[in-house]
Amino acid sequence: MSRAFVFPGQGAQSIGMGKALADAYPTAKAVFDEVDEALGEKLSSLIWEGEQDELTLTQNAQPALMATSLATMRALESEGVTIDAASYVAGHSLGEYSALAAAGALTVADTARLLRTRGKAMQEAVPVGVGAMAALLGLDFDTAAEVASEAAHEQICQAANDNDPAQVVVSGHKEAVERAVEIAKGKGARRAVLLPVSAPFHCALMQPAAEVMAEALVHVEMNAPAVPLVANVRAAEVADPALIRSLLVEQVTGSVRWRESVAWMAEHGVNEIWEIGAGKALSGMVKRIDRSVATRAIGSPDDVKAAAESLNG
Repeated sequence: MSRAFVFPGQGAQSIGMGKALADAYPTAKAVFDEVDEALGEKLSSLIWEGEQDELTLTQNAQPALMATSLATMRALESEGVTIDAASYVAGHSLGEYSALAAAGALTVADTARLLRTRGKAMQEAVPVGVGAMAALLGLDFDTAAEVASEAAHEQICQAANDNDPAQVVVSGHKEAVERAVEIAKGKGARRAVLLPVSAPFHCALMQPAAEVMAEALVHVEMNAPAVPLVANVRAAEVADPALIRSLLVEQVTGSVRWRESVAWMAEHGVNEIWEIGAGKALSGMVKRIDRSVATRAIGSPDDVKAAAESLNG
């Protein structure tokens, strides 16, 4: 059995996530403490007792989701499951940072600070109301990319997330994205809906944020990950720290090639994918990409114990 550990992105956040793990595993609690200390605030209080609207703010959601994923990873380690149980790691957008931290390429504290910087920079790159994102359901990637190109009209509209064979997210100027929604319906999309996001991620409008991240990443120590990373913008494995740095910058404006990443892992022998952290969105995508790949979502103490037993039993 060859497996990959994958880490969720924005949208998976919910109040209370990770609390049961922190209560059950001191090592999981220590991750939240470390993130609080790195950010100089009690992010853990917001995660466990705050308001959903505040948690959903990009600058909060990104480090919060990473903290929850790494707390889950530490709980697994407490039960004897180390990163070596995976052949590859991957993450969806911000989840790529969680994957790198889980694989020892970045420290938890540096990852928290990078994601706080990334979240703020992405939020500030485009004035509120200027950009938008929309999910096009029932169209393949090539058709969705054609829709985005047709909708642009000298504005920006790009295929931002290639999530699975029937879900592509487009991103760009609000008017262009609204045009894409109408064009997609005309091309047979099952649904085409604007997403409740605060900025147009993974498109050229994020270039100011890419420049902020290029500067931030220069000052952070990066090790080679203990297992290779399947990078969002390459949909292939990378291990060289200098290349990973440059791809993390490229990722801010580039497409998240999730469908291709999962297909690449399956082609390279992965037949089981563990989603580590909040939610089950990636597991659903994996099933739609390749039904032969087994999935396991791990976000609670019971999930952790069951996963450990599946390896050690």
